[in-house]
Amino acid sequence: MKYDNVKKPTFLYALWMLVSAIIIVSIGLIVFEAPIQILMFISMITLIPFMLGLGYTYKQVRKAMISSMSKALHPGIILLSVGILIGAWIASGTVPTLIYYGLETISPRFFLVTTLLFCSIVSVATGTSWGTIGTAGIAMMGIGTSLGIPMGITAGAIISGAYFGDKMSPLSDTTNLTPTVTGGNLLTHIKHMLWTTVPAYLISAVIFTFIGLQYSGVADAGNVSALTVYLSETFHLGIIPLIPIVVLIALLLNKKPPITSIFIASAVGALVAIFYQQFGISRTLNILYSGYEVESGIEIVDSLLQRGGLTSMLELIVLFLFALGLGGMLAETGVLEALIASFADNIQHTGTLVLVTIIVSYATLAIGGSIYFSSVMSGTLMKPIFDRLYLRPENLSRVIEDSSTQGGALIPWTGSGIYTATTLGVATGTYLPFCFLALITPLVSLFYGITGLTMTKYEES
Repeated sequence: MKYDNVKKPTFLYALWMLVSAIIIVSIGLIVFEAPIQILMFISMITLIPFMLGLGYTYKQVRKAMISSMSKALHPGIILLSVGILIGAWIASGTVPTLIYYGLETISPRFFLVTTLLFCSIVSVATGTSWGTIGTAGIAMMGIGTSLGIPMGITAGAIISGAYFGDKMSPLSDTTNLTPTVTGGNLLTHIKHMLWTTVPAYLISAVIFTFIGLQYSGVADAGNVSALTVYLSETFHLGIIPLIPIVVLIALLLNKKPPITSIFIASAVGALVAIFYQQFGISRTLNILYSGYEVESGIEIVDSLLQRGGLTSMLELIVLFLFALGLGGMLAETGVLEALIASFADNIQHTGTLVLVTIIVSYATLAIGGSIYFSSVMSGTLMKPIFDRLYLRPENLSRVIEDSSTQGGALIPWTGSGIYTATTLGVATGTYLPFCFLALITPLVSLFYGITGLTMTKYEES
């Protein structure tokens, strides 16, 4: 929203605003190991004097923060729903069934590429990377740990598969949002992404296959035996616990809203837990709220199953609120526009344009802490330059997805980064080197930008 009483920031003023926020977050994380939520809050407070210096009133500052923070409502509800879903699917035996039969059938040598493919299928079918990570991802982490495969590598395969579907599924919210922001068409956008995603995906599959061959026969027999015995004795395994998965996929394939679909799948899981697993109504409701709790005395069992529940997502929602508030303040003051305007006219080649767009996508992702914020800001800021070079909107939307969507789990303080690390139980720095799809796709995109290949254009007339 524009006000008559405010002025636009100069390049140096905008740079100092941005650097101030970055310094607070960086020093807080690296030196003091402080929670990212409080650092985002302090950054918000720090920006208030800058906004007042531009002529904003306290009321206008508050309005900018609240308006942006309100956008956390929808993803926040999805997060709470996913937390409930994870708890329900553990109690129902859905996740334990996947782990048990996965251990019985998957070879350590081909586990990583199997994980990549399995998570890709689930994510394409459901259109949600978070849902895939929270269900199939947890199951594959359990299998991988039991097989003796390092957690970081397994997490990398899970994330690569999950975000492949988040990019390529027409059911994905980010896949629908990005072409809308850039003025493109959904199906054209998906087809255009095939040029970058397919080569990167094939390379990732080859790498995971090669790495997996090194883990032939390294399974810890004791761990595997302890886990499978516990699962078979504690849960009724089989076809019935898989019903919640079928319900969720069926609902999403029929284009039902994600929140509704997740709620229904959670309810089905809760019913299976009550009537088939015989957990009882009171215990099941507590699991939906605070997660599945277990003290088996078996380390691998406790680490795998003790998770989920509505409360497990509260810290992430707080991060969303403060990250969006900070991003809203920077967006309202025009900080990023001021920085980009200083060199926008010098961008004359598609290679430079793609490189700058990738940098802007990562920067807005880091600043706003949200893929949604990054997609909207990157699309809005870079679209005029793409139009000036007669490049069609699917080029811009592809670059944003190649970098921003794929990079969501790579930055520790973003919503996706914290959710992924918390859900899988692996630190971001541990799994980041193995997120091959997210690391390779932007390079393929940059190659096309430099060579001009697949960069579709308007007729200059």
